[in-house]
Amino acid sequence: MIAGAGVSNVQEAVLLAAVVFFAWNLGAHYTGATMGMPYASRSIALRPALAVVGVFALLGATFASGGVERTVGLHLIAGPGPGADTAIVIVASGGTLTMLFNWLRLPTSTIQLLVFCVVGAATAAGLPVEWATIERLAIVWVAAPAAAVTLGFLLTRALDRVVPPPAAAEQTREQLERGRTALRLLPLLLVAVGVAASFVMGANDVANATGGLVLAHLFSTRAAGAIGGAAMLAGALLWGRRIMERVAFDVVKLDLTMASAAQGVQALVVVLAVGQGLFTSMNQALVAAMAGTGLARGRETVRRGDLLAILRGWLIGPAAGFVLAYLGERIARL
Repeated sequence: MIAGAGVSNVQEAVLLAAVVFFAWNLGAHYTGATMGMPYASRSIALRPALAVVGVFALLGATFASGGVERTVGLHLIAGPGPGADTAIVIVASGGTLTMLFNWLRLPTSTIQLLVFCVVGAATAAGLPVEWATIERLAIVWVAAPAAAVTLGFLLTRALDRVVPPPAAAEQTREQLERGRTALRLLPLLLVAVGVAASFVMGANDVANATGGLVLAHLFSTRAAGAIGGAAMLAGALLWGRRIMERVAFDVVKLDLTMASAAQGVQALVVVLAVGQGLFTSMNQALVAAMAGTGLARGRETVRRGDLLAILRGWLIGPAAGFVLAYLGERIARL
């Protein structure tokens, strides 16, 4: 632990509780983004899928989240950073909105939500925002879904050459044998990609909650990641089913090939962002990749009503984060 200058024991306890609350909701929120495709394709059952999400999120949060935590904790607000009260407002606002989206079964971008909570609280507190960092993040946020749609489309078309879709015309003996082999291997590969996505989720998203601990100079990045990862494990196991089933069954009619393409593209897009110390939305990457796979098979496979509801959530989340954190900081200062 790093001693937080001017932080009382009460403030430290409240901030820690807010971090655990936020991380618990994050663990529940990202079950669909990590193991939704293996579950949708029946490659893994529900309870094992939730356990995989929790355990590997804990490992990723503990051992691979340092770069993103430094970005959140040290490079969004300029200067010495906010006090403990402002950090509490930021984390509590993000956790509350994430819980609301979980309840509504709407996958959103908690990363964008958190960043706008930071901007809202900093604006209310009169603190300088590191706009250069946010501009870099915004470029990734725009590029990642666009790349995921394109790659999802292309990868589905490529996999269809190996495993023809169910509605394909009569196939040659060679195509049938190749398809049978792929159908045996794809479920294992899909689960493996889901495991990797769960690890990446821990590394990519735990900082949404634990960045507040780094922001207030209370914990090292490793210790903060471990605390958040443990809470994410509990959230995935206890409340992860709602979002898992929404992502798996309500957006695109998926078969095994489409699920494999969507999950693989999502993992690639997010890993590239995390490798640069940046962070992007796993939900946006996955849903965009799913849309790309659906377009590769025809527009009738995409459930536009559910997709539009998710898109609205992506727009509402950042604005709600700014407003809630701004008002919370104003009230705290009274």
